[in-house]
Amino acid sequence: MWSIANKYGTTVSKLKELNNLSSNVLQVGQTLKISSNEKDIIPDDYILYKVKSGDSLWNIAKEYNTTVDTLKSVNNLTSDKLSINQQLLIPKNEKLSVNSNTYVVKKGDTLWDIANEYNTTVSELKSLNNLSTNVLQIGQVLKLPTKSYGTYTVRKGDSLWKIAQEYNTSVSELMKLNNLNSSTLQIGTSLLVP
Repeated sequence: MWSIANKYGTTVSKLKELNNLSSNVLQVGQTLKISSNEKDIIPDDYILYKVKSGDSLWNIAKEYNTTVDTLKSVNNLTSDKLSINQQLLIPKNEKLSVNSNTYVVKKGDTLWDIANEYNTTVSELKSLNNLSTNVLQIGQVLKLPTKSYGTYTVRKGDSLWKIAQEYNTSVSELMKLNNLNSSTLQIGTSLLVP
């Protein structure tokens, strides 16, 4: 009760009075009135969404250009289960944040494809978006790195060491950047370089 009251700028006694509660014991999934005036409890940068039949966190996240993880975090959800008429806070600015530094996952996308398209690496995308797997969901919004990469076409006599020296980087960084398992290069291959 205290943490809820604190989060919404009210008191435990007001919460108990508003919800006709005689104790501080709460049940998981219990709905509480926070205020008699809805405008008092919804911060300006959120909208209030009421769950309808057939809704899922994934569908809601897709509709509002946000992620399931963001919705779970903002609403303190520990599972993906929703109840009809459950109210969720959705960040307003999420719709505005989809810009040139973000990418919305489409059907058939892979991290490798996205990394190649935006001259970055799978490991950088995973790190930037706190991903633990390569699995993506359609509608998921990925942050793209702001640093840019160029391409270098391998010529006769090139080695990773020589290219790394030319672009002020390391052989291991070039291998990681280009998902290389071997330092052997083929003439005409395009490599990402810082």
